[in-house]
Amino acid sequence: MDMKEFIVRRTIQTIIIFFIMITFNFFLFRIMPGDPTAILIGNPNITQETRERIIHEFGLDKPLWMQYILYIRELIRGDLGVSFYFTGEPVIKIILGKRMINTLVLMGSATALSVVIGFITGVVSAWRRGTKLDLAGLIISIVFFSTPSFWLGLVILLVAGYYLHLIPLGGTVTRGLVHVNVFHYIADYLHHLIAPMITLTLVLYGGYYLMMRNSMLETLTQEYIVTAKAKGLPERRIMFKHAARNAILPLVSMVAINAALIVGGAIVTETVFSWHGIGSLMFLAVASKDYPVLQGIFLIISITVLLANFIADILYAYLDPRVRY
Repeated sequence: MDMKEFIVRRTIQTIIIFFIMITFNFFLFRIMPGDPTAILIGNPNITQETRERIIHEFGLDKPLWMQYILYIRELIRGDLGVSFYFTGEPVIKIILGKRMINTLVLMGSATALSVVIGFITGVVSAWRRGTKLDLAGLIISIVFFSTPSFWLGLVILLVAGYYLHLIPLGGTVTRGLVHVNVFHYIADYLHHLIAPMITLTLVLYGGYYLMMRNSMLETLTQEYIVTAKAKGLPERRIMFKHAARNAILPLVSMVAINAALIVGGAIVTETVFSWHGIGSLMFLAVASKDYPVLQGIFLIISITVLLANFIADILYAYLDPRVRY
């Protein structure tokens, strides 16, 4: 199967999965307990007349199949409804505003750093298998991989923020501070970004390191690596150009699987550091039973995972043509 045919097949599969996903997303919030009209009003003792008017306004008095058709129609238009908590605010505006940018900056930087660090240290550790360097790398990675992100975040916040005053105690920018120019704003933003980024980088790094090390160990047993060593090729060239290039394939899949963290997986870290992102928005939506916002966040997370896995499949097929068949 050539690359073009593989992409077409994966595209069709992705579209089918997307349809199943949005269908599940629709019915999930219809079977959840609770009265959405009471949540919207904020008073469980609203009159029957008011309840019926709200039910009619939101189309909840229509048959379920008709609600589903309306849901698909509005979804195509980009309308995810209005928030219960942020009264009257469109869900799409709330999610895709500054909160989404903040989460992408936080998760994007943490993911990039953790992948790079995990890749390099995993390759070196596998190449030096059995040495003190390898043992130290294993211990450090397992410790961070096993450490809850909220606990690590609290430790960093306590030590670096409260005692050493090196980082802010929360937020995305300093509240009440007037930024004289855009560079002042960026500096303040990055200062607040350091702690949550380090926390997520350390937590994610352990998994990427272990994956890369194990894959690298398997690759180093292949005959072409032995041949390359026998030819007297430089150690660094064998390590990165020959071995690591093939060993990186499982790491690509792992990054795609962790794509959900880019949007919603940082909920604990964002809550600990009061980072104004999608994770903290999800926590707020759960606490306030804001179902439209939750439904919108789940939809965005699902789309992110689908796209990430689609890109990973294409990249995987490009790096290893055997998976096309």
